[in-house]
Amino acid sequence: MENAIELKEVSKEYPDFKLDKISFNIPKGSIVGLIGENGAGKTTTMKSILNIVNIKGTIQVLGKDHQQYEKEIKQELGVVLDDSFLSEYLTAKGINSIMKDFYSNWDEKLYFDYLKEFKLPSNKLIKEFSRGMKMKLKIITAISHNPKILLLDEPTSGLDPIVRNEILDIFRKYILDDEERSILISSHITSDLEHIADYIVFIHNGKIIFNLPTSDLLENYGIIKCDKKDFEQLKEKDYISYKKGKYQYEVLVNNKVEIKKKYKFEVIDKPSIDEIMLFYVKGEK
Repeated sequence: MENAIELKEVSKEYPDFKLDKISFNIPKGSIVGLIGENGAGKTTTMKSILNIVNIKGTIQVLGKDHQQYEKEIKQELGVVLDDSFLSEYLTAKGINSIMKDFYSNWDEKLYFDYLKEFKLPSNKLIKEFSRGMKMKLKIITAISHNPKILLLDEPTSGLDPIVRNEILDIFRKYILDDEERSILISSHITSDLEHIADYIVFIHNGKIIFNLPTSDLLENYGIIKCDKKDFEQLKEKDYISYKKGKYQYEVLVNNKVEIKKKYKFEVIDKPSIDEIMLFYVKGEK
């Protein structure tokens, strides 16, 4: 499978943080979810791909070096960063006037069709938009030049479930319209990623903890709830980490079918991506 983006041994050092030789790919036609707590390195990773920060290592976007071909690459990217800025004193119509001069392949008809579809007024000042309306406008602006890749940093943060679902539908349609398109989406709302992401990349303290298909995470990982006696029969190599409660142990495993056969546990609960993250970050080993 061809890759839309390839990161190899990418590092970036700050006084109080280091992105530490991370490597992962975004296959063409896929949605990749980037997860991790605040300060883990998600935004630095996004900015590295965009050549906003200087890095060690190599990044290729659509088969081209991200620095050498930066201008050409950015014509093929749609970007929504957490701090991306649309002037509050512009209108949606005014944004169209700016963007059609900026992008050679800006699709004015598509942009206004999106505004109509998502009930966004074209002549109202952006400062009068709700938070959800502003985010939908940012995303519509990012995809109206028909980019091959979307880079999205916290696109559904702080939005109600209905608006979040509308935005996820935009992403689904974007991918379905062209199987060569790809999305890298950073989000704290891992329940959204469970619904749309093909792969999950978990970054912690600047390092990649795992990079797995979402289906593998949700099907193979499990949480055992047991007493001390049952916990002590487990071999350390058979689990990821555990949390000790007042009356029982909770244990994260990543091969629940084998563990169930080996130790005869009757019930192994299916974890959420949030729970898996917490076991890796807060669990004991």
